Amino acid sequence: MNKTPEPPRQAGFFATMKAVLWSFAGIRRRHDYHRDAESLNPKAVIAAGLLGGLVFVLALVAVVNWIVP
Repeated sequence: MNKTPEPPRQAGFFATMKAVLWSFAGIRRRHDYHRDAESLNPKAVIAAGLLGGLVFVLALVAVVNWIVP
């Protein structure tokens, strides 16, 4: 009757992107951080971070090109 603890469920793509975007803003509750640390795949976090950074840089370039013709 010893139940072995279930491994944490892996987070999906949108959950990973949400966690990365919140971390870009620097706003995260401790409980959410610990939950993410258990469920996020490090490779997916790196990929989401690179994608988020690329989108951010492209958005900045677009804004600058729109303001300065």
